[in-house]
Amino acid sequence: MSINGNYGNDGYTLWLTGLSGAGKTTIALALEAKLKERGARVERLDGDVVREGLTRDLGFSKEDRDKNIERVTFVAKLLSRNGVGVIASFISPYQTARDLARRETTNFIEVYVNASLDTCIQRDVKGMYAKAIAGEIKNFTGISDPYEAPENPELTLTTDAEPVEESVAKVLNYLEARGLIQPAAVSLGEVR
Repeated sequence: MSINGNYGNDGYTLWLTGLSGAGKTTIALALEAKLKERGARVERLDGDVVREGLTRDLGFSKEDRDKNIERVTFVAKLLSRNGVGVIASFISPYQTARDLARRETTNFIEVYVNASLDTCIQRDVKGMYAKAIAGEIKNFTGISDPYEAPENPELTLTTDAEPVEESVAKVLNYLEARGLIQPAAVSLGEVR
């Protein structure tokens, strides 16, 4: 283990993209907890939290969404190049904005958090989809604004078909295989 708590000295950027309600924040929170249990240096950047601070001046037009992702990319770039693992969970509906994040950050890993629109609507406790369908919310991704699904993500998590634990395990296994985190320690009780 390196001095910074990550397996290697390299940081990385896990970019979770998907529709509202697909499970990005749920997975990001669970990943953050698992990585911190391993002593890894990790920071979580979440769409709702970032919008409250760093990008509260932006709306939801394509230009504003692109500017939002540009600012988040800058933060992820600073963190990842300094050996921190970044978990960025943003709808980030446009491929060009995600491509910018890929070019600018260290060890970019695009994670498509995929759930059907019907599942996302069922999970919507805030009623945002209902308002968007009724025309009360403009520029709502998946309803009145497009979502460009990743064409070649490093990982796809199908959250309407797999439990959170399985999704998290897939990401951890990927990070281990890339040498970005140390494999989980095997407890003495499991050694045979």
